[in-house]
Amino acid sequence: MKPFMVLENLKGKRILLASKSPRRHYLLKGLGIDFKPVDNFQDDESYPENMAISEIPVYLAKKKADKYNELLDDASILIAADTIVWCDNKVVNKPGSYDEAYRMLHRLSDNKHTVITGVCLRSAKKETTFTATTDVYFTKLSDNEIKYYLEKFKPFDKAGAYGIQEWIGYIGIEKIEGSYFNVMGLPVQKVYKELKKF
Repeated sequence: MKPFMVLENLKGKRILLASKSPRRHYLLKGLGIDFKPVDNFQDDESYPENMAISEIPVYLAKKKADKYNELLDDASILIAADTIVWCDNKVVNKPGSYDEAYRMLHRLSDNKHTVITGVCLRSAKKETTFTATTDVYFTKLSDNEIKYYLEKFKPFDKAGAYGIQEWIGYIGIEKIEGSYFNVMGLPVQKVYKELKKF
């Protein structure tokens, strides 16, 4: 039996999610939307050097969506997203190693950073893009706390080297301003709102 589709305008549509992220799969599933994950490509997360910080996530989401243009027809809608972490006037990417993750979490400790997700919705005939921004405030983390988290949770596939839904979020995040789900990787309320009118 096909799942009930709460958004009338999506009936008969094939929803494609361009992401390998289990967190994005979980969040989109939570909206009650039946979708197919289609990400088989290696992500190219490069962007023009002088690009404004607010433009980077949408640029990367559109770049990801471009890989799937040949899959799109009148009955398809593709969702592509990219999340960046901005701290101390620098983009904090996914860590390439344990040591890099350790340095990243030291930078986030006792500090504020901003999580920005860019989303691209695309069909054969139209496209819409949007962003969501959340400020995250970390308490001061001890060396032992950082090491415990890295060794137990291995967050090397996450921008900023942490997942808000994991242990470090429980003990280290004092407050957030904006969408919690955005920090997980997909601003689901905005995605739902935009899909509703797409």
